[in-house]
Amino acid sequence: MPQLFSPRADRRLRIALGLAAIGLGVAGAAGFAFVRSDRAWGVGIAAPQPIPFSHAVHAGGIGLDCRFCHAQVEHAAAAGMPTAETCLGCHNRVWNVTAQFAPLQTALALDGAVVWRSVHRLPDHVRFHHAAHVAAGLDCTTCHGDVRTMPRTVKAETLSMGWCLDCHRQPPVAARRPDESFLHAGIEVSPLTRCSTCHR
Repeated sequence: MPQLFSPRADRRLRIALGLAAIGLGVAGAAGFAFVRSDRAWGVGIAAPQPIPFSHAVHAGGIGLDCRFCHAQVEHAAAAGMPTAETCLGCHNRVWNVTAQFAPLQTALALDGAVVWRSVHRLPDHVRFHHAAHVAAGLDCTTCHGDVRTMPRTVKAETLSMGWCLDCHRQPPVAARRPDESFLHAGIEVSPLTRCSTCHR
């Protein structure tokens, strides 16, 4: 049977297939690196908000306690967002800029809430309880960074499962308790790293 392709064409095909395999490997590695990067997790990126709120002014400059606006943080799973009444309680008296506070006035008039864009939203299948972390002695900055210096709120940490597990395996000194581990089937397992602790 006569040869259909010349040796030169055969070499070219092998080179092309080799380059394609290398290209796929490089693309896969680049994709893997990107999904594990801070940018993919939104670290350092501010979300557009209905009102140009500054933690640097409120928490840093004025010195408001986090609990003034996030009133549920010590008692509930969600920290809570300030109501329009909370914001306007001060801003009707101090620095009332009508154009900037229009969403607050609208929310108050419609008996609704201002729709803030969450910077630290976790997936729906994750169970997170702020009060449990506050009770364990964690400071807000552990997860949220030093918001007192942020003119626009940005995510300071990935809040990925790996990041959370690192903290659960080696809690900051203030968060450690004497009962942080127990025996299960002869294996010492920290209750903070059991899947059911965070996953529904």
